[in-house]
Amino acid sequence: MDSRMPTVPSSVLEPRADGDLVSTAPVLLPVMAPRLQGDLMADGSLGLALWGAGKLGTVTFRRWTGPYHYAPNRLVAANGALHVAQSAPVLVLLNTRIQRLVPARRCAWWDAVKPAARVSRTAAEVRVVGGWGTIIAVLRGADTVIAVGADEDEARQALALSVAQIVAEAKAYVDRCDGLPEADPVLRTMVIQGRHAALSSIRSDRQGRFAGLAAGQAYSAPARTYYRDGYWTLQALLQCAPEAVRGEIEILAAGMQPDGEAPSGVILTGPAQSQAWERVRGNNAIVHEQHLRPGDWWSDHFDSPLFFVLAIRDYVAATGDLEPARTHWERIRTVFNRYRGFCRDGGALPLKPRHDRDWADNVFRHGFVSYDIGLWIGALDTIADLGQRIDPVLAETAAAVARSARAELDAALLTADGWYADYGTVDDFRDDHLTLDSLTLLRFDAVSPARATSILAAVARRLETRNNSEQPFGDWGVMCAYPPFARRKDTRAKSAFAFRYHNCSDWPYLDGLYAGEILRRGGSGWRYPLTRWWETCLAQGWAGAVEYFSPPFGRGSLLQGWSGLPAAVAVSNAAAIAHAAAFREDRT
Repeated sequence: MDSRMPTVPSSVLEPRADGDLVSTAPVLLPVMAPRLQGDLMADGSLGLALWGAGKLGTVTFRRWTGPYHYAPNRLVAANGALHVAQSAPVLVLLNTRIQRLVPARRCAWWDAVKPAARVSRTAAEVRVVGGWGTIIAVLRGADTVIAVGADEDEARQALALSVAQIVAEAKAYVDRCDGLPEADPVLRTMVIQGRHAALSSIRSDRQGRFAGLAAGQAYSAPARTYYRDGYWTLQALLQCAPEAVRGEIEILAAGMQPDGEAPSGVILTGPAQSQAWERVRGNNAIVHEQHLRPGDWWSDHFDSPLFFVLAIRDYVAATGDLEPARTHWERIRTVFNRYRGFCRDGGALPLKPRHDRDWADNVFRHGFVSYDIGLWIGALDTIADLGQRIDPVLAETAAAVARSARAELDAALLTADGWYADYGTVDDFRDDHLTLDSLTLLRFDAVSPARATSILAAVARRLETRNNSEQPFGDWGVMCAYPPFARRKDTRAKSAFAFRYHNCSDWPYLDGLYAGEILRRGGSGWRYPLTRWWETCLAQGWAGAVEYFSPPFGRGSLLQGWSGLPAAVAVSNAAAIAHAAAFREDRT
């Protein structure tokens, strides 16, 4: 759901040289650790949830006074603080006592209302035991320690951590997020919060084992991990947690179907929630139509199998470990054969059916789709490269198809303006507006360097709002498309509105894709896409990497994993950024 942007921000976050965000008034702080997650609200309430279980309850406490210093999973106020542990689902509220603990009646909006949880209180402890999770709050001197768990045993084990241990783990986590400490405050805090979004997406089961990459806070009910969100999130994780990427590849492999189909995401939820979700899936015709199998979250997405192949590509490139490619080569072969089946009349470019199942999942894109073709050519190159060591015959075939795909691209999608149309076919309908997601064609070198340079120039002119006087909202970020979609009948839900969602909002992960291509090609102007979205977040008091936003419709979710891509791009290009800072280049 969009959260509207106020005309005048009610609070402003100031980025500090030490990496903290400081505000005189409290703002919402999203919290996410391997098991525990929640929202620390400005009014002194704390919503708590558990990965694989969903919402557990809400705690209210005596609110602290400002100024407020925000960092990943940490708030330090003038007279108190919040610190979140990493090794167990537990946090501490320093110098305050809880006033109320209200159990959640359901794990998510789709769940049935459950019988009331059992609540017990003593002078030093409040305990809530529900059908799908437990909260225990314990008073330790002037401080309150709160643990959650799938059951009371897990919560009790988490309470074994002392206050000092929780505080130390919280500090170590903030330090881990600090990926560009020499940068200026805006860039440094963007990297800290972006890396936090990526690292906090790493989920664990109660034994501490890897349990998938969450897309963000709003994805624990049912708990699930996505192919596309995971791919863009893993760009940051390959820099600091490659073992999580290896685990994610294995989970995504389990979601692949024998014919190469893959859903949007793979469901990973716990037993109690799984039973509740299956009841909904079995009794709701619309839900059942979208989620065809118990393990599927929104079946048959056109881009998902390609992201599976590309995730293996990037993991092998970063680590040198070829084993995932060897292990899953038959799946990769099946994906290749599947997309060859989408190619028409012996051509090499797949045609997407008219449905809303790729990244733009509120838009019925069909025919040739630039975004999907960029992924396809990247997957072909992956098969050609990795196959030289695994399957030379398939590698040669894939290389030939890749050459043909590049040769056919201009006739299929090149516009008179010199960029590639969003989607459609020349003899049917083609939406020629410029989109940021078409830069997958650049990322995977589907176009010549000269063409790439001209497209990036067009993006700067038309999609950077500072340069586009046709859009009515001033300088606020980089639009994901412009002008809005030409045919309203090809849009639905949020994207049916101009400047909302896929229809011209700013998506930080796409900003990272754009900035990365500028930097990779030695261009200028990279700082604007890397940081303008973050400057908007700071101005609005959004303490976290936001999913998307636009002036008329506000923001999406906070702490979105794939919104860590700008941070990954900045860290990967640290030398170029340091050089630019030394010579005061690219400040706008």
